Amino acid sequence: MSKGLKVKTGEWDLSELLKDPVKNEFNKSLSDINTKVVNFEEKKSTLGHDISTTDFMKLIKDSEEIAESLSYVTGYAHLKYAEDTSSNDVGALVTKVNIFSTEISNKLLFFDLWFKKALDEENADRLIKGAPDVYKDYLLHERSMSKYTLNEAEEKIINILDVTGMSALIKIYDRMTNGFEFEYIEERGTRKIRKTITNKEKLVSLVRSSISSERVAAYRSLLTTYKKNSGVLGEIYINRILNWNNEYVLLRGFPTPISVRNLSNNISDETIVALLNVCRSNSKVFHQYFKEKAKILKVKKLERYHLYAPLKSQNQEKITYREALKMVLDAFNDFHPEFKTIVQHMVTKKHIHSKLQDNKQGGAFCSTISPKVDPYVLLNFDGTLRDISTMAHEFGHAIHSVLAADKPISVQHSSLPLAETASVFGEMILNDRLLDQVKKKDKKIMLAEQIDDFYATIMRQAYFTIFETSAHEMIGKNSATSIDELSEIYMNNLREQFGNSLKLSDDFRYEWLYIPHFYHSPFYCYAYSFGNLLVMSLYQQFKNEGKGFIPKYIRILSSGGSKKPEDLLLSEGIDISKEDFWQRGFNLVNDKINELKNIE
Repeated sequence: MSKGLKVKTGEWDLSELLKDPVKNEFNKSLSDINTKVVNFEEKKSTLGHDISTTDFMKLIKDSEEIAESLSYVTGYAHLKYAEDTSSNDVGALVTKVNIFSTEISNKLLFFDLWFKKALDEENADRLIKGAPDVYKDYLLHERSMSKYTLNEAEEKIINILDVTGMSALIKIYDRMTNGFEFEYIEERGTRKIRKTITNKEKLVSLVRSSISSERVAAYRSLLTTYKKNSGVLGEIYINRILNWNNEYVLLRGFPTPISVRNLSNNISDETIVALLNVCRSNSKVFHQYFKEKAKILKVKKLERYHLYAPLKSQNQEKITYREALKMVLDAFNDFHPEFKTIVQHMVTKKHIHSKLQDNKQGGAFCSTISPKVDPYVLLNFDGTLRDISTMAHEFGHAIHSVLAADKPISVQHSSLPLAETASVFGEMILNDRLLDQVKKKDKKIMLAEQIDDFYATIMRQAYFTIFETSAHEMIGKNSATSIDELSEIYMNNLREQFGNSLKLSDDFRYEWLYIPHFYHSPFYCYAYSFGNLLVMSLYQQFKNEGKGFIPKYIRILSSGGSKKPEDLLLSEGIDISKEDFWQRGFNLVNDKINELKNIE
């Protein structure tokens, strides 16, 4: 690690997006975008069936320039909002850019609709064949959505209403849940510890505490708070589903609610059916692990509160941000020095917001604004081993973005399932390196934590998607579905997921209210299952092939979204449409569980 590198937790520097004074720069950017849009609108008369490929590609480049300029201002607003979701000023800024973005989107809609619907098949094929290779799959994907595209007036109405409709409801969900105060009551022997926790991430980190009473108190505090607010949060979710069903199934004609996400991801329904079927049929793989973990922890049966209980009984020492960063950089450097260099550039440019603070958005994310700007990463770093894995995960996303930065903005982003490839691979690089360095007793601890993560990122996410499928189906048939009925669906989902491998308390029926992806991006969660199982296959190849595997891996990441995922992977000898492929990932999980059992 470079000696001059600043490695303490801190805030990011957004000056690459908007320079001070921000207000002036912000308004100037909006004005410049408006000018570009007016110029673009003047080209509408050139849209005919006989348009040349050169003129067509010029329009695509012009639309990308507008999209990139818009991404700078919207990216700035949303990153500022992630810092402090309680800020009224920043909240107003987000609303302003959302409204502005909708207006711009509506003004540009004519070009999108012309290509998807008005242009005849023969000339669409001509333009696609004449386009540069990097755009071909992207344009084919755009045309594939033509049957689900409405007319211009209808599309504009949906865009306008969404700003004050569904987007506004989700913003309310975020502001409510990020502002929750949690009444924490821990029973430690005869003593009761009472306190108010205002940082949700701080509370959630306690579910992995080495102290049993802290895990129970953390879960009860979390679930009780969401139960108390279930009336409002549940209504928001029901309306989320109704909105999704009304727009996509009733108006646009998608065959099922999840088909919307699949097409957006450029993945066939059949591939996702295969993925979820294999996950469901392998739930018993984790059942045996939960039973084994109960033996190790010397309890008769594991309780759901203790699912993530570490095997280490004493308090784990907190790891400094500097130490964590060094661990990740060293692991990345061992795999490929360029990976380390990419992260170092981000640290130097202050593109990472890592410190814990009240009202900051929970969790972690990587935000790619433009191919011309290094990504921004949000962390909530608290010094746990889990935080180091999260760091490796989000930096993996960033590496993926940078490797595809030679692609235009339209195709830089890979589709959602492949977007998890580099992040999960980054975690595995780190975890395997750490496993190689620890003593046998510590290896058992780390191996258990790795299997815990496999459960959380494969099986749990798959069952989240299965719950969503059931919830959307029920509400689609009966709009009067109650919050209690949804909670019962979720509870049945948990019963199937865990079988008799652990004791499940009734308060977990309200856990679904806590999952933000259900609100923000329906059916997003299967991407984690997809990404993890895919990476297990790729990682096994890496273990077998050694450094010779790296060029193949970099080709996959560097493709960004320029190729259909199934075709991209098939070109590298990976067929994701077959259940056998997904089963390989569970075979590796099973091997890890057996390895854990055999460590004395």
